Amino acid sequence: MANLRIALSPGDGIGPEIMDAVMHVFRQAGVHEHLEFVPVEIGERVFATDSRGMTDQAIATIESCGVLFKGPMGTPIGGGGKSINVTLRKMYSAFANVRHFQALPGVETVFSRAGVHVDFYIVRENVEDTYGGIEHRLTNDVIECKRLISAPGSDQVHRHAFELARRLGIGKVHCGHKANIMKMTDGLFLDRFREMAGEYPGIEIADVIIDALCMNLVLRPQIYRMIVLPNLQGDIVSDLAAGLVGGLGFAPSANIGRHMSIFEAVHGTAPDIAGKGVANPTSLLLSGLMMLRHVGMLTQAAVIENALILSLEQGMHTADFGSGREGAVGTEGYAEAIVRNLGKRPSDREATPVPEGQDRPTLVLGERPRANTLLRTFETVRSVFVGCDIYLDTTLSPPELAARLQAIATGTPFKLTMMSNRGTQVWPSGSVFTEIVDYYRVRFELRDMHDAASLGQGPILTLLRKIAEKFEITDFQPLKHFDGRPGYSLAQGQ
Repeated sequence: MANLRIALSPGDGIGPEIMDAVMHVFRQAGVHEHLEFVPVEIGERVFATDSRGMTDQAIATIESCGVLFKGPMGTPIGGGGKSINVTLRKMYSAFANVRHFQALPGVETVFSRAGVHVDFYIVRENVEDTYGGIEHRLTNDVIECKRLISAPGSDQVHRHAFELARRLGIGKVHCGHKANIMKMTDGLFLDRFREMAGEYPGIEIADVIIDALCMNLVLRPQIYRMIVLPNLQGDIVSDLAAGLVGGLGFAPSANIGRHMSIFEAVHGTAPDIAGKGVANPTSLLLSGLMMLRHVGMLTQAAVIENALILSLEQGMHTADFGSGREGAVGTEGYAEAIVRNLGKRPSDREATPVPEGQDRPTLVLGERPRANTLLRTFETVRSVFVGCDIYLDTTLSPPELAARLQAIATGTPFKLTMMSNRGTQVWPSGSVFTEIVDYYRVRFELRDMHDAASLGQGPILTLLRKIAEKFEITDFQPLKHFDGRPGYSLAQGQ
């Protein structure tokens, strides 16, 4: 049987050094007997000639392998290309980002000093949310970032979280959210979590508002075992969680999709120490262990993990952490210490069981999709147009703007029902203390909702043209009812 091919990119900055260390450990543990690592060129050097940060050949190789193992990647800041890390996750629909945060021997934290053992997973939606990067400058003073949450995208990440919890023997999963404020987007994410939980009756569920979650993680991280979150919130909480166990240098990361998966170090490229041989490879090694388990090489993953834990118990450390019992070692020395301990078991904590006969890849790549896959969750529901939200660039006061818009709407099926500014209602009621900018949302709804069944978009577009003759329109959103329920939110104060 041919070896499973893994696309390999060492990364930028310290990436090549820590990847060399991980590959050395893998070779000595027998990983290379069954995996073929195929180099691909992506990262900072490619950005100079390709705004994607990766060549067509690299893309073809990654897609033929189905698994990418990568070191830290640099991203142009401000201008230039998009983050290659985000681009890869989204391009390959790696919908679930999984990170395991556990206390490690020799890594001193406030919790290790207090005798509190930290060990939990964060599963983060990885494709949608504000990380769609859909941004526009709307007026002189206002820039918009559009947030997209879908039912199918939510279902994918929730299902993976419950499947992972069941596989790991985790009995309770929390959903982190802000559905008390973002009632429709986070509300959908939370609703789909509860719906999915019905398929896993053996797992207890709970939900927690994101700000309370952050406070609890700092005070009592031991109360959590697995937390599933939307993309942006999950990104922030993941870094907070890394701080609980010693930093990003100890936080492995897996990005899982139906066809493609990416395993990576999520810390920076540390250019200030690149080439000095002192970088800490722990995060990348732990990510590599997640990869080995993903492809089915459970034996090697357990052997390496036990060797890593024992090395840490013995006081082995690079310059960025450790108690100094034996003095800091370089990147190569750290890897050599792990190699010397291959086949041994930790002494101070329970060893990871080493399964027999699971030393060869079991991952079978599915057929390459021939076209984009349409994801669906909800059954088709009946929707009707009932009005529109129109976004205007104007410096008029709310009363003056309302008067002009009401005049324009005379003789149409629509009436002006609400105006908001930065999400807060300023007409027909509001406060003079509400400070405003040059960007209004103005809402028109049917005068008679019985007309909705036969309305269609035509009259809405006619209204839009009439308003466009008098005002600068920056955006437009039709309003619909779905099976009789409004598919749009209220303004603050409405």
